[in-house]
Amino acid sequence: MNKTFPPSLYYTLIVSLGGFIFGFDASVISGAIGFIDTEFGLSDWQQGIVVSSPTLGALIAMIFAGAISDAIGRRKALIIIAALYVVSAVCSALAPSFELLVLARFIGGIAFCSLIIAPMYISEISAPENRGKMVSVNQLNIVLGFAISYFTNYYLLQLSYSDADWIMQLGISTQTWRYMLGLEVLPALLWLGLLLTVPRSPRWLMLKGKHDEAKQVIAILFDENQAQAQLNDIESSLSEKSWSTKERFGFLAAKAMRFPLMIGVILAIAQQITGINVIFFYAPTIFEQSGVGTNAAFMQAVWIGIANVVFTIVAMATIDRWGRKPLLIVGLCGVIISMAICAYGFNNATYTLTNETVVAATQNMEGVAEKIASMVNQTYYSDVSFKQALLSALSQQEYDALQQTFLSGSISMNALLVLFGIIAFVASFAVSLGPVMWAMLAEIYPNQTRGLAISLVGVVNALTSFVVQLVFPWELMNFGAAITFALYGAFAVISLFLVVRYFPETKGRTLEEISLSLASR
Repeated sequence: MNKTFPPSLYYTLIVSLGGFIFGFDASVISGAIGFIDTEFGLSDWQQGIVVSSPTLGALIAMIFAGAISDAIGRRKALIIIAALYVVSAVCSALAPSFELLVLARFIGGIAFCSLIIAPMYISEISAPENRGKMVSVNQLNIVLGFAISYFTNYYLLQLSYSDADWIMQLGISTQTWRYMLGLEVLPALLWLGLLLTVPRSPRWLMLKGKHDEAKQVIAILFDENQAQAQLNDIESSLSEKSWSTKERFGFLAAKAMRFPLMIGVILAIAQQITGINVIFFYAPTIFEQSGVGTNAAFMQAVWIGIANVVFTIVAMATIDRWGRKPLLIVGLCGVIISMAICAYGFNNATYTLTNETVVAATQNMEGVAEKIASMVNQTYYSDVSFKQALLSALSQQEYDALQQTFLSGSISMNALLVLFGIIAFVASFAVSLGPVMWAMLAEIYPNQTRGLAISLVGVVNALTSFVVQLVFPWELMNFGAAITFALYGAFAVISLFLVVRYFPETKGRTLEEISLSLASR
């Protein structure tokens, strides 16, 4: 490798492939959940469990991820994570029941702790002036994973409509969701192989007293001047001694760690409570709510993926130039505006069930048309009242089979306005909370406690994400889309206030300088 392609960038690209797999794993369910619902007859809560079960796995894994990565090293931890992704992809694709599917996705969720270990590794092999960009490569791979999953979901959906012999023989038309989930095994196997070629983190090696190997790695990563500067910084910060796990836990409770931990917790909650994973994991469901139909809903999800990639690249180009805090402020303002647009769009929707829609949807369901005859040509002014009227007239099984068709066939609203609002929301997130959170978490904690501190904050992030995903189907049913999006906007207002009031700027400073300045707050 030469100066035009630095070794640190090469290893960053390999490690950040885990971000791609995470993005694919997390969002591919958005296209599969409808098929899974039909096959297993899921309730609203069961849908929420299928979608959020990986996040529950991540929540548990992140409790231990920092300590494990400190004990065995970032590289070895990432290799184990890659193997878990392989197992999860295979088992998810072959799952014969709702319970085993949840278990398989839970195993994959354990691997989501790569979200904290990969940025940690990348920050520890990067020069200060490029660290924001380098950590953001992981976020770029995450959003590429999102985008590719939307493309593959759409492509597999189109294939499922084909009557070609090979489509029928492979079962793509009848087992579409299994192919959606199973494709992940390909990048997971590739990542597992490539991780065997990356070196161990020089800062971790120094923590473990492996000074000679650390110097060899630093010599590979940097030129002579940069290498010496990196060694001086690391040796200065670790000059006292290597801390035991007990001492690290003790330091997490020290006064010097209160401000950095507060910043991390605010970031962790704000990133998820504003609803980003609801958009990523339920995108086709949300678009179907606007009445565009299944094909168009899958295609609009593709546009979300494209916007996510484009604006993540914008963030990478500006994070080390403008700084972390300005991007957070701009992005949160965009989240507030875009959620207000979505809430307005759904709040002005009306629902009128026509006789034509009923006949077309129930022609093979004897007696259903008579049950809802009183609803025909009656206008409802919220999705909640419309759904409740359907539920009171139909059995749960009939409602599950027909509610999406009736919603999309009866709604009258400005669907383009909602599409614009959601894409604007994704763009706002992609230039702010998405990449900035992981960049800052990898920067604001001391070397000795970085793994444990990021693990603690990762638990908060995963717990928030799990709750938001789990309750979303219930929120849609009981609050409606307008109030749900308004709540996300309200949380963004609170997050914006906290960022403006408390957040520091970390661009262009060494990890050691940042930890010293925050400890004195």
